[in-house]
This record gives sequence, structure tokens and C-alpha cells, in this order.
Amino acid sequence: MNRRARTAALTAATVMALSAALTVPATAAGPVAAPGGHDATKRAVRAAVADGVPGVTVTVRRGHGTWAATAGVGNLKTGKPRSTRDHYRIASITKTFVATVVLQLEAEGRLSLDDTVEKWLPGTVRGNGHDGGRITLRQLLNHTSGIFDYLRDADFQQKYMTADGFMRHRFDRATPEDLLAIAMRNEPYFKPGESFTYSNTNYVLAALVIEKATGNDDYGDEIDRRIIEPLHLTSTSVPTTRVTLPRPSSRAYSKLARETTGPTYDVTELNPRLAYGSGQMVSSSADLTRFYSALLGGRLLPPEQLKKMRTTVESSRDTSRYGLGLVDRKLSCGVHVWGHDGGIYGSNSDAVTTANGRHTLAVNFNGDWSGSTDAIIEAEFCGK
Repeated sequence: MNRRARTAALTAATVMALSAALTVPATAAGPVAAPGGHDATKRAVRAAVADGVPGVTVTVRRGHGTWAATAGVGNLKTGKPRSTRDHYRIASITKTFVATVVLQLEAEGRLSLDDTVEKWLPGTVRGNGHDGGRITLRQLLNHTSGIFDYLRDADFQQKYMTADGFMRHRFDRATPEDLLAIAMRNEPYFKPGESFTYSNTNYVLAALVIEKATGNDDYGDEIDRRIIEPLHLTSTSVPTTRVTLPRPSSRAYSKLARETTGPTYDVTELNPRLAYGSGQMVSSSADLTRFYSALLGGRLLPPEQLKKMRTTVESSRDTSRYGLGLVDRKLSCGVHVWGHDGGIYGSNSDAVTTANGRHTLAVNFNGDWSGSTDAIIEAEFCGK
């Protein structure tokens, strides 16, 4: 068995982005300074805490230098500050790891992006208009499959995304097949290839394809072997059933409601398998900067596969386009950064890098109802 220190999370393309007021400022800079200043980034981090985020941790890698900082608290009860070494649930950032493994398998000749889902997972994508025989692996990875997102199912949301439901079901065990059954009882959004709609179901399927193509019964072992171990990502894992986070870590907080007021819940512990390949992983800001720097720097994929990963389609945001598990985001100053964001109860994260992988940022909020990771990215790369 490969190293599995696993811990992770539910996912959330639909985590509630709300607003509230929990203001606890405090900053700490990391010991190693990257060339150039980060004054605008520091101000943006403090502003997120002033806006209501309990705490922030951020790491920037530029060339061979690293800068890190925190603001706010990691524990509302004790006032303990956040750490630059915090482990946290990265949610949909997991998708870049999954897509990387699929593209590695293509480079090895073990599958093709033009293969259909039906070829690898016969009978899995059927019902209510879904047809796996018409959907390619590429369409899974760039969200043009039209497959319904299981997170948007009304019963799933009632069971897991309300305060009462979450508290009763946060430790439930669900299989990928359970999640796919939820998706298949709903109609697809559109015919394959006709449009773009972000769907977590796509990456549950992509993880199952990895298992089928490799003969490994856990896609996480492939992420371990192919990415985590070679890059020495010592704070990164694909958890199985452990409900706690590795240390050091902060508590994670949510309103568990769409309202901007009301009680704040500690949602740190939950079952990690309710997301599977769509958002199951745990990492740290330092590890995420190392991963994205290596990926865009060409250390994980051959040029042909990296080019395919960076081939984008229109997304639901005017300022970004979606590749294969990778987002191309145009900032206000014209700079393009590549990466992914991830949201889950109590955790909002973002990780981006320049096209050459030489300037990378990863940031995490331990609250899900206020603040903007976009503002921190703009501050670092545009100086405002």
C-alpha cells in the first residue's frame, strides 16, 4: 500500500458564499522572503478578516523564494491563530489532481480522451436522458458532458446542506455508485458537447475511470504514487474515512444557511468520501504552490498532454475559461493565471500560477460565508 495519511472532505462547487461579521485580526509573516514585496497581498488578507473570515493562510512561491502569512484565528473559542502550515480541505482543487492522472494515463497509451464513458464504465451513465456512449472522457474533464451535478439534487441538499441535515448526516458513508445514482435520477443539462455546466459528477466518474484503467481499487493510490510522492507533498492526502484533519490545522466554520446572519457552526469533522474524485483531498498552501508550479512547469505531464489540459472552453464566468481540471483566469491587469478554486463547508481555497509555473499563490479561508480569494489573487499578481 502507498502512503495514505488520508483526511478530506465533502466538496462543494455550491458552497454558500455569504457574508457575516467575525473579525479577529492578526498577521504573521513566513520566515523565507520571496523577491519583491507583498504589501498589497498583506492588505487583502487583512481585509478578508475584516470582512468576516475567521482566519486566512496564504503562501506565495516566486522563483526559488517563498513568502507566507496568516491573519485572523484558527479557533474562535481559544483565539489560536492560523498557521502557515495548516492542513485544510481543498475541495474542488482535487479536480486538477484527478485530471493530471487521467492525462498521464493517456500519455502512457492506457486510455484516450476520445474514449467514451461507456467504454470504461459500461451501464453507469444511463437514465433520464443520460447516455455514457455519447460522452467522452474529455467532456468529463472540461464539464461539457451535460451530466447532472449530484450536489444540485434537492434531496441531497436537504440531507447534507442544511444545518439539521448536516449535523445528522455529516458522518454518513456513501459510495461513488450512490452519488451517481443521485445524478442519474435527474435529467442532463444538455446534449454532450453543446455547452458548459460545472458538474461534480464528472469527476466522480473520472476517478472511477482511473481505477478501471489502472486496476487499482482506489484512485487515491494513483494520486499518491504519481503526484504526491514524487513532489514530496508531505501535507497532501486523499483520505478514506478519517473525519479529522491532520495537525497542524484550524477549525472550519460555516453558517450552514444562505442567510448572512445566524449561528456559526464548527464543521471541521465530516465524512471524506461524500465527494470522491470531485473534491476529497486535503493539502496545505505550501504543497499546493509546489504542485501547481510543477504542473505548469512541465514536470508532471508531457508537452502534448499539458497542451490538452490548457485547451479551454467558455465557462460560466466572463473572466475565466475551463480546460481539463484547470481554469485560465484573466485578472484585471491583463495577467493570466492558471489553477482552480475549491469550496466546502468551512473552507474556501484558491490556488493559481502563471503560465510558466514560476509565480504561484495558494490561499485558504476557514469560513465559507464572506471574503474574497479573488481580491487576494488580484493583489498579488496585479498589486491592487
